[in-house]
Amino acid sequence: MLAGAMIVWFTLTGGSLLFVLLDFNNTPVSWVQKLAWGLVIVYTGPVGLFVYLLACRNPGEGLHDVFTKVLWKQSVNSEMHCIAGDATGIIITAAVLSTFTFPWGYEIGIEYIGAYITGLFIFQAMMMRSMFASYGEAVKRTIFAETVSMNMCMVGMIPVMVPLAVAWPESMVPWHWSFWFRMGIATVAGGLTAYPINHWLVSRGFKHGCMTIPAKADSPAEHDHKHMDHAAHQHGAMPNMDSPTEHHGHVMPKPSAGQQVFWIAATTAALAASVIVTAIIR
Repeated sequence: MLAGAMIVWFTLTGGSLLFVLLDFNNTPVSWVQKLAWGLVIVYTGPVGLFVYLLACRNPGEGLHDVFTKVLWKQSVNSEMHCIAGDATGIIITAAVLSTFTFPWGYEIGIEYIGAYITGLFIFQAMMMRSMFASYGEAVKRTIFAETVSMNMCMVGMIPVMVPLAVAWPESMVPWHWSFWFRMGIATVAGGLTAYPINHWLVSRGFKHGCMTIPAKADSPAEHDHKHMDHAAHQHGAMPNMDSPTEHHGHVMPKPSAGQQVFWIAATTAALAASVIVTAIIR
């Protein structure tokens, strides 16, 4: 029965990926955003495609910006950077660790580090690069968002990954299709638990959502104007022209030290609780 379910799942996943790759030709978002959606659909199959259709697919020429400006869609698109980076890091690290023998607690810790590096330096920083004067600044300014988002993603993934690995020992082998099935289910769970914190981050302007790329026909002045208007809509304020990021047409407010300490502590506590519960139920 499980084999049959996986055949259906991977068939639908292949169709979903093919559809979205073709659809990207009409989706005016950055290559990093497309990469994120593509990877998420590789891991989550028809579930990811369903969310893509609701939150990112272009309904028609010139309509994408209007279609995606609703807060929950902005939050979903923002979360894709986290899910793609974190899930990719976890999967790659888990595949490498399959050649070694570690207690599961150590594996989870190493997978966390691998996922954090991938999520921060590739997806978070590269996606927000246009908002800052340099890549290094983008890394520095996205550490908080990546930390709290990563923590909440792992809150959902760990209680799924570990018990299923116990139930399906063969899924510990990366070239066995049950490995990818298990990781796909875990990624869906991680997406659910990471959404609330991403919604909060986007609603406060600490993280951006889906940024529509203006049509090539636009003049440079029109291009900058549209980006400024879009940033103002997303973050609830017009750009500060004295800001070092004025030439990018975006404003990224910085959370206070108190907010950072509180949310990092809260999400870390949630992650610790998830690990404890997993240790009990596994």
